[in-house]
Amino acid sequence: VQLQASGGGLVQAGGYLRLSCAASGRTFSRYAMGWFRQVPGKEREFVAGISVSGDSTKHADSVKGRFTIARDNAKNTVYLQMNSLKPEDTAVYYCAARVVDFPSTVVQSARLYAYWGQGTQVTVSS
Repeated sequence: VQLQASGGGLVQAGGYLRLSCAASGRTFSRYAMGWFRQVPGKEREFVAGISVSGDSTKHADSVKGRFTIARDNAKNTVYLQMNSLKPEDTAVYYCAARVVDFPSTVVQSARLYAYWGQGTQVTVSS
């Protein structure tokens, strides 16, 4: 599967953005999806994950209540709605995909994901 992330940009603190990740192929509904972010000099950080069915999600404590992951299997797309953005949310955001055996599995570890998008820059100004 190939992943194309989009929707990043420059926004003021308190603002919002919605990231999208479009997947190629006809088997999108077999993949658990995740969003990660990375700043220079630091490891890639888990932001949010969603199961194949979309009925299970997990969000990092740092974004809980502000970010929401969702997916539309008919459009082969996963989204990350980011509200109440803070300067510390500034990073390159990546989407990732992994085939899973169980439809409710959410994958949080970056090393378990097999496919990655190219990343989209999010910059939050204070």
